Amino acid sequence: MPDRPSDVTASTSRSVGGVSVRADGTIRPTPMLIIGMVSGVFSAAFENIAVATAMPEAARDLDGLTYYAWAFTLFVIGQLVGTAVGGRVNDRIGPLRPMLIGFALFAVGLVVAGVAPVWPMLLVGRLTQGLGAGAMFVSLTVVIARLFDDADRARVMAWISAAWVVPAFVGPPIAGWLAERLSWHWVFFSVLPLLLLAAVLVIPIVVRVARAGLLDADADNATPIPLWAPGLAAAAAASLQAAGQSWAAGMAPLAGLFAAVGVVLLVIALPKLMPEGFARMRRGLASVVWCRMIFPGAFFGAESFLPLMLVETRGLSLTLAGAILTVGSLGWALGAWGQSRPWVRGSRNRLVVFGVIAVAVGVGVASIASWLPAAWPGIVALGWVIAGLGMGLAVASTSLVVMTLSPTAQQGRNAASLQIAEGIGVSIFVGLSGTIFAALHPSGNLPLTFGTVASAMMVVAVLALPFALRIGRVSETVPLR
Repeated sequence: MPDRPSDVTASTSRSVGGVSVRADGTIRPTPMLIIGMVSGVFSAAFENIAVATAMPEAARDLDGLTYYAWAFTLFVIGQLVGTAVGGRVNDRIGPLRPMLIGFALFAVGLVVAGVAPVWPMLLVGRLTQGLGAGAMFVSLTVVIARLFDDADRARVMAWISAAWVVPAFVGPPIAGWLAERLSWHWVFFSVLPLLLLAAVLVIPIVVRVARAGLLDADADNATPIPLWAPGLAAAAAASLQAAGQSWAAGMAPLAGLFAAVGVVLLVIALPKLMPEGFARMRRGLASVVWCRMIFPGAFFGAESFLPLMLVETRGLSLTLAGAILTVGSLGWALGAWGQSRPWVRGSRNRLVVFGVIAVAVGVGVASIASWLPAAWPGIVALGWVIAGLGMGLAVASTSLVVMTLSPTAQQGRNAASLQIAEGIGVSIFVGLSGTIFAALHPSGNLPLTFGTVASAMMVVAVLALPFALRIGRVSETVPLR
């Protein structure tokens, strides 16, 4: 990519297809562009939550209960491959074409799943959706990194974080209403208008700035992920899913074989999917990715069992238990919004540290209620506001740190590495929570069961702190004017 002009004052700007371009090559994001990007992310997040709500009905209708988990595993596999390959292509040729392919694949996957008359066809649709979502999101991330300055990146990431949070409120009731009043097919179709809105608002602007050379790739200096690595990681995920399926069917030896193969494949593939220095846990970029691999896993590992804890130990309804945890989404939105505000000062790496500490403290507060059945349930709500606040700060800030530390030629690869690391970490630590629960729950000692799960996740969150401290100072301040 050509060097951005430095001999013109920062206040000088020019217009490219109706978009204001600053002297340093960044653009002033228009409201329509931001709405389009947020709509794209919202469509993927809404699909993820809404489909989870409607999937039981689809599985019963299509006789797919035996292979129910594959509807989610294949999406994750597709997303992993789409993210990794999309990041590679972004660094090779720029984000425009992989973004177009991502939008198209996501739309095709929605239609295929929506019209599916049999379960295998729905699974093909889910895999295609994952491929499209992965390529689309990593391409949007690269566009943000290359076109926006530091202050605009922070603001846009705040909106994108909100786009991940809001579907937690509106997704389940909308999906439930569609599935009951119309059919589960319409849950998939309902995402298409959101995706179309995103495409109409984002693609024309990206096309114009790409033609102006603002998104040109620096292929000569790219360090692309080898194509076999995401394929191997996908095979590892499939093998681990097969292990769980075999274990549930009572075939322990076969489950052990699948699990061993999955772990070996993951160990081989993971270093190639991560940035340089990841295996040696180096300071800087590698530590950012390690940190992002750990603290979201702690959050979701605890969250997976807190509603059940409230139901079994407090006798709350599932609706009320879910509502108590919903306040965590409010904390998340507040943290994501706060990290972009003028009155929040400090280097970006410090915000990551504060966010990780808040996640650990929040999970720890929730663990108190898990150990003490007589404790007021509001303690869980308080803890989850704190944990959500930490997630909002740290997720947005780790994404921004990766953008800041990555040269143009590696924006796609490093954005993909961050997203893949988070997905793998969440899978591992949610699985760890499930293993602890399965081992202790049969004893009937509910405080021991849920307390151990929450406390273990608090320890996991604390493990992210040394990596947060090893990121090193990122000179960007919040916001950078």
